[in-house]
Amino acid sequence: MRHDGRHSALPAPPAWMRWLPLLYVIGVLLLEPITPVQWPVSFVLIALPLVTAFAHPPAVVAGATVFGIGLELLLAGTPCCAGRTVGYVWERHYVAAYVCTVLVGALGTILAAHRIRRERTLADVRFVAEIAQRVLLRPVPHRIGNLLLESFYLSAAAEARIGGDLYEAVPTAYGVRLVIGDVRGKGLLAVETAAAMLGAFREAAHDEPDLNALVERVDISMSRRAHQLGGSETGERFVTAVFAEVRDDEGVVRVVNCGHPPPLLIRPGEVSELDHGRSGPPLNLGMLVGDPYHVDTYRFGPGDQLLLYTDGVTETRDPHGSFYPLLQRLRSWGPMPPPELLDRLHQDLQTYSGDQLQDDTAALTAFLLPSAAAGPADAGPDEQDAEGYADPSP
Repeated sequence: MRHDGRHSALPAPPAWMRWLPLLYVIGVLLLEPITPVQWPVSFVLIALPLVTAFAHPPAVVAGATVFGIGLELLLAGTPCCAGRTVGYVWERHYVAAYVCTVLVGALGTILAAHRIRRERTLADVRFVAEIAQRVLLRPVPHRIGNLLLESFYLSAAAEARIGGDLYEAVPTAYGVRLVIGDVRGKGLLAVETAAAMLGAFREAAHDEPDLNALVERVDISMSRRAHQLGGSETGERFVTAVFAEVRDDEGVVRVVNCGHPPPLLIRPGEVSELDHGRSGPPLNLGMLVGDPYHVDTYRFGPGDQLLLYTDGVTETRDPHGSFYPLLQRLRSWGPMPPPELLDRLHQDLQTYSGDQLQDDTAALTAFLLPSAAAGPADAGPDEQDAEGYADPSP
């Protein structure tokens, strides 16, 4: 149920399914005059209520039942080019056909009511899932200081809205801190783990002045959660992630990679991976080695754009099994504002996979404006400043 007590809107069935009963009747009317007398095609109108039940409510199915019986009567009592004559309307086999139509109509009405009840339940569940996603994966602000931000999330399951991929952007006294991650596994456990990690990050991002200390604190939180869950797979409940930090007027971005695909740096005429080869272990596995996490620093100036993504992007396959060529795609597109870039990436992934995504996919991008174009410290999601796109150069 929605917060106002009403049910969520039901998804509209495909247009072809809505028009299927009419097409079915037209087909019968076209076939009836051209078939032999001993083949009364009008008998197939018995199935009209079931055809209608696929996409219409019970009242329409009941109406289709009455219409089907009336049409059967009309066709049975009307002479046609095949030589049929009036006078056999009430023959035994026709009476049986009308009775069967009534029974099938009753069954179709029940099925239609059951289908609507199931669709309404699914719509309500999806509505709840959307609310849960807004709590778990809150929309990032479109602008924080001189950073323009954008994100998207795609679920591999058509019925799902949330999963094990996560992202967040938090403005702190130590700069804007970003994270993107991918929880091992699927289902409710992955969602709960993602929620626990985001909670730990949102809290620690304000307390830890050093990015490395922030990562270690999140790692401790994830290890504690894994042990609380118990079981034989405690050591396999891990999260790959990338943490990034952009401080005002420093001209650099700090990155800690925890076994995750490296972020990409996009500049006019250049797209490169930020990878010094010092990726640490995934979170919850950091305790297995000493000093596992390293902070790598890269030049990050006005006009530069940072793209963080999960492996659902690069592991998307086309119908022939080839992986999605992210670097080649970005180099061919050239620099784009964050909303346009992620919208293009979103559409391209859907097209490349033939709308058959096999894994959850998330992406987060940050575009650095010149300092003179910096606006309020933390603009809300609906306060995006388009002027920052006009001049991406330093």
